[in-house]
Amino acid sequence: MTALLRRLAVPRCSLWRWPGVILQDKHGPTPHPNPRDEARLLPGQGRSLTGYSRAHSCQLHTEAAAAAEVDLKRLDGEDDGIAEVLMSRHAARNALGHAFVSQMRELMSTLSSDSAVRVVIFRSLVPGVFCAGADLKERALMNNSESDLFVHSLRSLMTQIASLPMPTIAAVDGAALGGGLELALACDLRSAAYSAQMGLIETTRGLLPGAGGSQRLPRMVGMTLAKELIFTGRRVGGQTALEMGLVNRAVEQNQTGDAAYREALSLAREILPQAPIAVRMAKEAMNRGFEVDISSAMAIERMCYARVIPTRDRQEGMAAFIQKRPPRYIGE
Repeated sequence: MTALLRRLAVPRCSLWRWPGVILQDKHGPTPHPNPRDEARLLPGQGRSLTGYSRAHSCQLHTEAAAAAEVDLKRLDGEDDGIAEVLMSRHAARNALGHAFVSQMRELMSTLSSDSAVRVVIFRSLVPGVFCAGADLKERALMNNSESDLFVHSLRSLMTQIASLPMPTIAAVDGAALGGGLELALACDLRSAAYSAQMGLIETTRGLLPGAGGSQRLPRMVGMTLAKELIFTGRRVGGQTALEMGLVNRAVEQNQTGDAAYREALSLAREILPQAPIAVRMAKEAMNRGFEVDISSAMAIERMCYARVIPTRDRQEGMAAFIQKRPPRYIGE
């Protein structure tokens, strides 16, 4: 496939792109006047989903190769270490279709082994929506077996997001419904605009949350409240979500429609200066310890702590404290 060069209006970052993933150029500047505003479109590497007919899979793969629905932007300068997952399926309000899920899963595989990324922000480039949930038009074309396999792939995607080693933040500037809210629940932290609408609405469609929502929501807001929200399919705004502990921060929406993203970026900048290995180990200790009894959780904490002791960052933290200066952590 012939490489296509196009200009992107993206400040403070240098990008490489293939369907579903944009990666930072690690090999220095390109011969173009302003490499920060440019990207290259490379051949697609999409995955087909078992259970689809060959023709259907080929059609979906072709559509995925034609337009990236999920991209990755790496910030630089003072924000170096922050990566943004950009959801941009404009025609379907970021609905969770085959191409979208395939691209997101491939991107998560890339992030999971990237030690240079310290914080990830999930945000939408579609005005007024974070993620509208399942692509019901696409789902209607599936038989029962295909539908079950696809929901399994959705569940696996949310597990991938939850398993990322670095902190993740969902910036909910618009509707996050069904699978869209499940995606946000898979993140460690959430910011939301007051005007955003959130809800696990599957029971209104004859379904139940199938991508982790029935398990993650009770762990977040408590079993009784989670049952009420799921049984009724209720939607809540950002302020209510903050009060019930569904989101960490809620703000008034601004004229550009990205107030929750700006709040998420502010939070990411608070995390960024901290020792990255320590932050990752803290996340692992909390996530794993939360699922077991307290005695086992203490053993997990000890194991994670032991992995931090020999790091250069720990030595830097002690030295900076003694010398009364800000620490400079390098992730080693």
